[in-house]
Amino acid sequence: GYGAALMTAFRYSIAYGYEAVVTIDCDGQHEPQRIQDLIDRLEKSCADVVSGSRYLKKFDLNSEPPAQRRWINKQITREINERLGFKLTDAFCGFKAYRTSALRLLELTETGYAMPLELWVQAACHELKVIEMAVPLIYLDENRSFGGDLDDGATRLNYYQDVLCRSIAKLPGDCPELRSRELAG
Repeated sequence: GYGAALMTAFRYSIAYGYEAVVTIDCDGQHEPQRIQDLIDRLEKSCADVVSGSRYLKKFDLNSEPPAQRRWINKQITREINERLGFKLTDAFCGFKAYRTSALRLLELTETGYAMPLELWVQAACHELKVIEMAVPLIYLDENRSFGGDLDDGATRLNYYQDVLCRSIAKLPGDCPELRSRELAG
């Protein structure tokens, strides 16, 4: 699955001593010529994660996202921001650059599409520095399938919320600030 593929890339980059790893979705949503921009932002910002955001800025070549996907992204992004203290605009953009030193801290287990939610929870726990970089919003296939039950928006939203809740519940005791924020919410 999606998460399993990313975790394989993370383990490989750590095992072979890479300083950083860039992820890019394979469905044509992202422009490979912007990879260097992600790396440059990672190097210059001292961030642990530079996350692409399709909603941070409008580009001339932007397309409209499928309404249901945009709505779910807004819902989950809002929940992540409220529960984890981030100020993200796009929780699901697959175009990111990560420092492998930060990836070493994470214990990711979610193999499906919701793996980024587990990643955000652990990034908050470890107080990783996350910044966003504006990237174009490109949808080449509005009817692309998630596969099976996840094609239903309500099922997908419930799955994402379940993974977010489970990930927060699994936090170790050394994340007291995050736990107290969660209990207060």
